[in-house]
Amino acid sequence: MTATRVIYPGEAIEAGAVTEVALRNPKRRSAFDGAVATSLVEVEGKVAKRTLLPGRPIPIAALREAWLVEQGKAVEAHFNAGVLSISATVVALQSGSAGDLIRLRNPDSGKSFSGTVMGDGTVLVGPAQ
Repeated sequence: MTATRVIYPGEAIEAGAVTEVALRNPKRRSAFDGAVATSLVEVEGKVAKRTLLPGRPIPIAALREAWLVEQGKAVEAHFNAGVLSISATVVALQSGSAGDLIRLRNPDSGKSFSGTVMGDGTVLVGPAQ
């Protein structure tokens, strides 16, 4: 995969911004396996960590998942322990994707704590059940 235009850091990659190209020397393909993106599935919806130039292979290391939780924004936090379930709106002190452990702050008490970002954009605090 190569970019069809300049893709800047923090920009989400769309299907129209990349094109699939054949490697010049297919015998050397094994050297690139896992290092560069070879299909649209590997890049679409990801975010560039650095500038991607047109016509250059897109390194997998230059991509990251899109943030589900953004630093400084309000997010719903959930604590579940058996039948006890507590929800609160807190402020994210870090950005994160699904599965990331991030720091949060309760705006009422000022206390900081950690939680795991879930696929729906909420944060799970404490033991998962």
